[in-house]
Amino acid sequence: MTEEPAPNNLPVGVLRPLAPQLFGAPVPFIEAVAGASGLHHGECSLRVCSNTIGKEAEMISLDFNTLLEACSPGGPSCLNARSELLPAGGPESAVAPAKFAPQRGTESIYAYERRFVDGTVRETVLIDSKQSQLNRAEAALVQAIADGHEVLQRLPRIEVVYNRDGAEERYSDLQLPHRAFDGHIRAGTVDGVPTTDLPLYRALRDATPANARPLLEASPATLVFGGWDSTRKSRQGRWRSAVVGEVIGVCIDREPPKKGGARVDPVGMQVKLPGPKLKALADAQRGELSPKLYKKLVDEAKDPKGEGVSASTLVLGGIPPSLVALGGVACERIIRSHVLSFATLRQMRFGAGPAGDAACRALLAAVALSGLARSDAELYFRANCDLVEAGPPVVTMDRRSGRLEQLEPLDIATTDRLLADALREAESSAAVDFHGVVLEVAGNPDVIAGVVDEEEGAAQ
Repeated sequence: MTEEPAPNNLPVGVLRPLAPQLFGAPVPFIEAVAGASGLHHGECSLRVCSNTIGKEAEMISLDFNTLLEACSPGGPSCLNARSELLPAGGPESAVAPAKFAPQRGTESIYAYERRFVDGTVRETVLIDSKQSQLNRAEAALVQAIADGHEVLQRLPRIEVVYNRDGAEERYSDLQLPHRAFDGHIRAGTVDGVPTTDLPLYRALRDATPANARPLLEASPATLVFGGWDSTRKSRQGRWRSAVVGEVIGVCIDREPPKKGGARVDPVGMQVKLPGPKLKALADAQRGELSPKLYKKLVDEAKDPKGEGVSASTLVLGGIPPSLVALGGVACERIIRSHVLSFATLRQMRFGAGPAGDAACRALLAAVALSGLARSDAELYFRANCDLVEAGPPVVTMDRRSGRLEQLEPLDIATTDRLLADALREAESSAAVDFHGVVLEVAGNPDVIAGVVDEEEGAAQ
């Protein structure tokens, strides 16, 4: 890959034009800078000009010192990681975007948005939302903890323990939707005492950016991925996520596609039973049927005309082909992006002085990067959305005033080193003590008893 000669008026630190396109398409960043330098729109490289004008700056590996600097006052605003993805089945394959519940009606919908792509307003579809990307990073951390990762298993966390049908179920603040402030935690007890009455829990609810130490020591996940203590009458904790991400597809229009569906039953495409026989089948399976489904079967079995009743409700018989469900979307490009905001982390203090506070922030940043590296390593989304990388991720660090520094792609091994170094520094500079679960909450049995099947709950 070779660069075109740099114009004489290109300032040091501004991204240079590059004839070969990254990812097979121009990178849409920095178009204002490019325009100010007289460059053609869209011809931006993610390389940083060094003091040796005319030479490309080499990518550097993100080490702990760089991360610590980023978490200190006046450091970079953010780290950005972008990847171009492709359908695993080839460019002609459609992918299944994320589905959302509509404001009216019952059929799911896709989220379409108009965005600037390469300087042109294009139609895009949301393949994976910001919330979903955070959840995938959290799930990756949960898996690493379950696998006994040496450092991550020391991550402080709150766990709720339920007993359902004689089996124990554990959910941590990395899994619960509101993290440290989740309703399952607040509804539970510790040694018979309501969680909300515990001094430790009160302290983390009272935490503020001026002193976030209680949350750091009990639920760093809340500081990294965000949380809102929305039910509290006063002093509600509101913590924005320090990391965000999404996956979008560039498409042609907003026409919702339809896909064909069919089911072949080799025994027979239609099964009709007398009403009493259908009810007998329902009674035999009642223990495994939802109340709603059982009631539907009983109603169908009444069969007032005596003509027999279709057993399709019990998944007997076939389904003729039809175009009813939402289909896949053809995407010209698929872009995954993540942003880690150092500016957000720098708003937090931990009562450890400037050096100790910076070390605590670097530790949180390392946790975020560990989650991202692990989730990015598994391109797992949903059925009919199998993707592959079109090239290596492009990772940049904002060096302020329009300057970017390109970093080597972040992988699990790199982020593991960062996390180990960050924890050692936080232990030394801020007396941080990470030792795993700090609060085990007994889940409220009334809550688990009140859980309703998703399909049944949606019908109420």
